[in-house]
Amino acid sequence: MVCSLSYGQMDQYYYQRSIEGVTDQWHNLPLPNAIFGKVSSNLSDLRIYGVTRNNDTIEVPYLLRINSEKIKSKSITFNIVNTSNNQNGYYYTFEVPTEMAINHIKLDFKENNFDWKVVLQGSQEQKEWFTIVDDYRILSIQNGLTDYKFTTLNFPNSKYHFFRLLIKSDKEPNLMAAQISNNEIIKGNYKDYPVKTLHIDENKTEKTTEIIVDLGKPVPISSISLAAQEQYDYYRPISISQITDSIKTEQGWKYNYKTLLKGTLSSFEDGIFNFQSTTLQKVKITIFNRDNQPLTFGNIQVKGFVHELVARFTSEASYYLAYGNDHDVFPNYDIAQFSENIPENLIPLKVGNEEVLKKTPILEKEPIFKNKAWLWGILTLIIIVLGWFSLNMMKKKD
Repeated sequence: MVCSLSYGQMDQYYYQRSIEGVTDQWHNLPLPNAIFGKVSSNLSDLRIYGVTRNNDTIEVPYLLRINSEKIKSKSITFNIVNTSNNQNGYYYTFEVPTEMAINHIKLDFKENNFDWKVVLQGSQEQKEWFTIVDDYRILSIQNGLTDYKFTTLNFPNSKYHFFRLLIKSDKEPNLMAAQISNNEIIKGNYKDYPVKTLHIDENKTEKTTEIIVDLGKPVPISSISLAAQEQYDYYRPISISQITDSIKTEQGWKYNYKTLLKGTLSSFEDGIFNFQSTTLQKVKITIFNRDNQPLTFGNIQVKGFVHELVARFTSEASYYLAYGNDHDVFPNYDIAQFSENIPENLIPLKVGNEEVLKKTPILEKEPIFKNKAWLWGILTLIIIVLGWFSLNMMKKKD
């Protein structure tokens, strides 16, 4: 039993695929889309096995990598050296004592409701100013129905000793705080998933637009892009939910949902909503229109990060990817402690067609009586015996 648990057996899994192209010690193995509907939700039942010439089964250690987008943010210290105003608006001058370039400024105001245009300029000695962004719109709406704020400036890397912010407002903006940083974005490796069917329903009673996106098969998604065709300004609360299961009733199918993200669909932003990678087939997007006219949508894009295994091969064998065991847990391999030693450039492997592994049949207990005639015979005998005793008792009483 110890040996079996140590090396594992492929027949513990429902499916396997042959692995082709093993030539080096380290390889990466991109996971095909077709397996995600058959593995556990957390991908804990993925295994790589090898069968040697002596028919020994060996287990290959691997790391699961999700090629997601990463943001490295470094906060920059600064001083506010000047505040002033004229007929153009209110000026705030920031002195940045470092030579590092910046590309991100987050502003925080005392006001809760505003709609302003801003200009950001840079200078080395405050003599000649160069425009970085012009007529950049910032907005805040807070009331009983909405709490939306967009006060972040994103711009190309800019290296100046002084930055001057002009807020075009006829009253003092009351700038409470500002955060200046350099954000380095390491782009993720995405897959585009085509939408198989798309159903849009306008619920006039609830004043919502419901969009059901069906991808045809379960795949790991982490980003949905909505492209509204309206040219005017809008901001609508939005909810993205995963359809977990369904129940058929006399009135039709009823679905249960799990919320993935709540946010705001706005004309000020790009309409891209990112959330934790989740394996699903159907997703519901709810836009809360309130008393506004429903938006019209063009192309809806669904993306997910590329999932891959980085594995170490040390023996000559025929290798297989096995999966399909909801009771399995994540393996614990030594290579997880030495990930910095994994080469950067790896040759990707390919997998073959899916094979269904033969499961060991479970021996069920046989019923005592296979033929129902035995049961009817016993019941008849019991009735006859009870009737005989009843007649005897009646004769004795007489």
